[in-house]
Amino acid sequence: MLSAIAIIPSAPVLVPELAGGAAAELTGLRDAVFSAVAELPPRWIAVGVADTDTVVDPQTAGTFAGYGLDVRVTLAPDVDAAPTRLPLCALIAGWVRGAAGGAATAEVRAYAADHDSDAAVRHGRQLRALVDEAADPIGVLVVGDGLNTLTPSAPGGHEPDSVPVQADLDDALAAGDAAALTRLPGAVIGRVAYQVLAGLAEAPRSAGELYRGAPYGVGYFVGVWKP
Repeated sequence: MLSAIAIIPSAPVLVPELAGGAAAELTGLRDAVFSAVAELPPRWIAVGVADTDTVVDPQTAGTFAGYGLDVRVTLAPDVDAAPTRLPLCALIAGWVRGAAGGAATAEVRAYAADHDSDAAVRHGRQLRALVDEAADPIGVLVVGDGLNTLTPSAPGGHEPDSVPVQADLDDALAAGDAAALTRLPGAVIGRVAYQVLAGLAEAPRSAGELYRGAPYGVGYFVGVWKP
């Protein structure tokens, strides 16, 4: 049974140790993320993007060492396993799980970045069918970024035409407009994750925005959909 869907960025700067001197200025973003995941029941399925389709078991640990510091995370409480190489969406899910209180258990389903819209939506529908078979409530955590070309200092370079595209994406996520998500351009970093979301919850009962912004030129959105 699908309980709620939290949408958060796939941003290593959420982790204070990785953000360094910028940690304080990201407090608002971090607080919004914690508020979003507070809407989820203890059992999560995290959805994100990776090089290939990947399912990560909850009894898994990882580390942000590849992003500069050996900050370790787990996808469930009391996991005593050696860290393995995980996609960024899984690392973010693990960090948020622990930082938000640590009681949740998260399975991660990462989808290949080269899926087209139809395939991503189909994956979302298949995931919804799987979730609906469960007797216990399941929350979905969608981990994805928008465009990375929004300001002169953006990591993808500055493309002024990307600013209205990001605004359209933010508006669609805030309104629960699944149809608009199916039309996202390839420049959206989390496109596939958002299109899986479109298949998962094609007509949400409600949608809400907790944060939108572009620190460092990357579009971040935080919100909650209720099916």
